[in-house]
Amino acid sequence: MNKTKQIMIADDDDAILDALGAMLEYKGYEVRPVLNGKGLTEMQNELPDLLLLDIWMSGVDGRDICKKLKAGNVTSKMPIVLISASKDIHTSAMEAGADDFLAKPFEIEELYKMIELHTAV
Repeated sequence: MNKTKQIMIADDDDAILDALGAMLEYKGYEVRPVLNGKGLTEMQNELPDLLLLDIWMSGVDGRDICKKLKAGNVTSKMPIVLISASKDIHTSAMEAGADDFLAKPFEIEELYKMIELHTAV
């Protein structure tokens, strides 16, 4: 039996969390929304199958969170997709250790494909 894939979304915009959460739940994913990135670097158990992480959050840079998670023993293998409205920071997102980058606005089908790619077993 296939386990439902769990996607964590970290963003400081409630509307984005709600919209993405609804679209992902519609596709059958279990969604864990996180309003801002604080506390993400302390994750040790119940890791999501994939983390969608906004780069520009109030007081927190998603690239710094990504670096810390990728350096952690427990979280280093967790797929992380960095998301930003700035298309020109793709390189810095990948240098931070992200598994992928998605520029806003994006097509939801593009997001679905990216999730499937990074959560395939």
